[in-house]
Amino acid sequence: RCWRSGTGLARVVRGVCGSGRVTAALRAEELAERLRRSEEQQQQQEIPKDPTQRWLRELAALSQQLQQVHPNVLAKILKQRTLYQNEEIVVIDKPYGLPVHGGPNIKNCIADVLPILAKMLENMKAAPLHLCHRLDKETTGVMVLARSKEAAEKIRLLFKTRQVEKIYWAVVLGDPDPVDGIVEIPIVEKEVQSHQSHYKMTLAPNYRLRPEDGKVMKIRKNRNAESAVTWYRRLASASACSLLELQPITGVKHQIRVHLAYGLGCPILGDHKYSHWSKLAPQKLPELTLRRLKLEQSKARHLPLHLHAHRLCLPLGQPLDFVCKPPLFFQKTLRKLELDIPKD
Repeated sequence: RCWRSGTGLARVVRGVCGSGRVTAALRAEELAERLRRSEEQQQQQEIPKDPTQRWLRELAALSQQLQQVHPNVLAKILKQRTLYQNEEIVVIDKPYGLPVHGGPNIKNCIADVLPILAKMLENMKAAPLHLCHRLDKETTGVMVLARSKEAAEKIRLLFKTRQVEKIYWAVVLGDPDPVDGIVEIPIVEKEVQSHQSHYKMTLAPNYRLRPEDGKVMKIRKNRNAESAVTWYRRLASASACSLLELQPITGVKHQIRVHLAYGLGCPILGDHKYSHWSKLAPQKLPELTLRRLKLEQSKARHLPLHLHAHRLCLPLGQPLDFVCKPPLFFQKTLRKLELDIPKD
């Protein structure tokens, strides 16, 4: 009878197909649940038991997390890190791993959330804040924003004419010789020819030693090089590392990192870019430093850059002095390396 009745055949087909869809849906749901459980187990296995390894893993993931949050959430984070504000400026404590400007593979940066931050700090009609200077993505600490274009131009001029006093703290490998002084060597950007060609800032000195007698001789200045001057002094020394206070007199890109690594031979802890010239590889750490940090050399690539904008003095009418404590990871490193923070 079913064969004779078209409606009967249709009912049979619908019944079979319907049950097939239900079975397929159940299988898909079951498969998704299995995958989720598998991912959870894998994540649990990947979490290191050692506190140091766990801490480094969290820091390595921080930059990625900041790139994934909603711009409103990022603006809220910056609002919570506001150190000072008046009718002209807003001063923030810049977090680690957050770029100031956009670029390839960057979804979130400080520049992009300035309109949202202005509204959160003032009101919905507030004009966007303006950048006055920049810090590297991995650098933490004091950063000044302006409430108006005019204020931003005024502050940029203060930076340009070297009227702003900037003090940084850095944990470096080794001990600078002498323990305080001035590095005054021009800096230029060059392409590094290796199996992974890349660009780096490097020194372009105006002098070199004559091979035959070792005397200092002047050489032709590189036309692309920029004058760069960095004052430094050692605050503490232990565990094959030092804590340095630095004042960049000029503002060349990566100036502090280059002067410390190539000028003094004391690269910043966690500066994997400037610890080698010819290759991109994790920084090689002294045995004593690894022991104190409870770290294996193979995990050194997770170490963050230990460079912090500690203090900034802005001559805006009356001098405004802003001081910012180093982030927790920086403080933990100082304790582990037994480098004492000055009490002043």
